Amino acid sequence: ATSEHYSLFRGYIDSRHSDGGMADMTVLDFSAMVDDNFVDSRLVEYRVHDVIDPNGRLVGAVLIDILGDGVSMIYSFYDPEEVARSLGTFMILDNIARMRRLGLPYLYLGYWVRGSRKMDYKSRFLPQERLTAEGWTLHRSGES
Repeated sequence: ATSEHYSLFRGYIDSRHSDGGMADMTVLDFSAMVDDNFVDSRLVEYRVHDVIDPNGRLVGAVLIDILGDGVSMIYSFYDPEEVARSLGTFMILDNIARMRRLGLPYLYLGYWVRGSRKMDYKSRFLPQERLTAEGWTLHRSGES
């Protein structure tokens, strides 16, 4: 974790999730989330090369775990000013490609809670398995 990563994370949290559980994360908390784990974790960066920063301005990042059967997207964050780039969707599609390149069958998007406005985007990526009262069920269409 770097100060550049934390700055992007902080801007994202303050803009999109200031009332959430991660709102009080300090730089040390962030560093621990990224660097202190016992699995194959990676922080994938998304940069834009332009006249502002020809080395690549950081516009997004996602912390992922590489598991035996898939890629798990632990937490993604991006520049909230870059809405036109659809970075959240792009990061999911990029990790679907990563999962396939690694020969793994699953991409884990994490928890989805029906009715949660902040998690609703996950329901657009199908097919998917959802844990229900009946156990894991496969969903192939947009039904809730």
